[in-house]
Amino acid sequence: MKCIIYLRVSTTEQTLTNDKEGYSIAAQREACLRHAEYEGWDVVDEYADRGESARSSQRPQLREMISRIKKDKDIDAVIVHKLDRFSRNVEDHVIIKGELNRAGCQLVSVVEKIEDTAQGKLMENIYSAMAQYFSDNLGTEVKKGMDEMVKEGGWPGRAPVGYKNMRQQIPGTRKGLAKIVIDPDLAPYIKEAFQLYTSGNCSLEEIREFLFDKGIGQRRAGKTGIMSMNGVHKLLQNTFYYGVITYKGIEYEGKHEPLITRELFKKVQATLRARDQVGERKRKHPHYLKGTLFCGQCGSRFSYLVAKGKYPYFYCLGTKRGRGCTQPYVEAEFLENEVAKLYGDIQINQEMADRIIESFNNEIISGQSTNAMEEQLLGKRIAKLASEKLKLMQAFYAGAIDVDILKSEQRRIADEVASSEARLRKITVKLDQHTEVLERAIKLAMTCGLGYKEATPSIRKLYNQAFFNKIFVKDKELSEGHYTEIYEPIFSPSSHKIDMVAHRGFEPLLPP
Repeated sequence: MKCIIYLRVSTTEQTLTNDKEGYSIAAQREACLRHAEYEGWDVVDEYADRGESARSSQRPQLREMISRIKKDKDIDAVIVHKLDRFSRNVEDHVIIKGELNRAGCQLVSVVEKIEDTAQGKLMENIYSAMAQYFSDNLGTEVKKGMDEMVKEGGWPGRAPVGYKNMRQQIPGTRKGLAKIVIDPDLAPYIKEAFQLYTSGNCSLEEIREFLFDKGIGQRRAGKTGIMSMNGVHKLLQNTFYYGVITYKGIEYEGKHEPLITRELFKKVQATLRARDQVGERKRKHPHYLKGTLFCGQCGSRFSYLVAKGKYPYFYCLGTKRGRGCTQPYVEAEFLENEVAKLYGDIQINQEMADRIIESFNNEIISGQSTNAMEEQLLGKRIAKLASEKLKLMQAFYAGAIDVDILKSEQRRIADEVASSEARLRKITVKLDQHTEVLERAIKLAMTCGLGYKEATPSIRKLYNQAFFNKIFVKDKELSEGHYTEIYEPIFSPSSHKIDMVAHRGFEPLLPP
């Protein structure tokens, strides 16, 4: 009598062990061979699925074995150690067993004695149903364990790139405590990717090339290939990096150390939305003023084109898209010269710089007591929001609120916490740090006219990002501007008592 042995383990680790429970490949093989020897059967072949679940009938070795039996019809029996090695799904068990029977082959279990009687068939069905029950129950318990782990701030799976899984050895335990820690080799590059994307100088394509150059990509067939665009997009949207675990649509405070701030994460999300997210393409006509110039009539962004391949222009997207704006096209060279003149107008001299630094230092010192009081209030506010978040989760677990209300309130609390933390960071910066940042900004403001004029296009873009949030154009003229957070107090007379810069036409620009 010819027979085939079928072996299966559900995890890769079991292929490397030789346990006496009958779960490893070696242990199953030994038991099956002993049974075949006892029966006097001839073992002609062996099929083994390693790391495959019995919940699916589409196991490669199983399908290959059944195809051979159906084609050759020379096998009398298939020996398995236990029926749960063969299948953990009643429906699959019945179907596969039917395929074997039609090929004149019987299924034999070493552990469960199956007789070809009505009682034997009943017991076989019971064994199969029990295998499915244990499988389903195990799945439920695993999911329950994962839910509990997330509620406690843990992560139940493989750590996102930039982190790594580890186990902290605890006396008296075999595996230890699972933890996720920062990967010192890759974490700096993930953080830099977020910062690069908010700079406005990098597209998603350039971000994934940057990551690939640093050895970060997707594993395919044992090799690391360049990450897909969708993969880069998901990475930049992963709340895990600022300390929040999003699981089944609900946010939980993680125990791991954040790589970035919530504020930086929100900036990245705003940039993704502005660039049409996954459909983003590298600009066909890049220009260092794109992203800085806006329409003074409708507020839309100014875009750039090269007409007939040789005439560069800026135009209002609101006009182009029929939003009722009437702003005309403006020659790029004209706006380039006007912005260069603007930097010459706002450049300050040494006397102004000294007065600005003295004035700001006096204001900072006098405001220390006020800041201390505000810092205390913000601390209480953040603590209150944390309490609200805890009560919210308790209400959700108790069934008092539904998931939609939970998510809405979580977003509100997250926004308020981010706002409070951002303000707290500002007022807790030390005086010497204030002075250092201010002196650097002043030094650049003292040379910005000449520096911008002599700069390359890429450096001019950096100037524009450092000095301005927006420069508005109306009727082919620069009409108004919004300084960045650093330069608004320096150039806006309304921000302090000293009239630091004389009024010369367009300058000083109005603050936001």
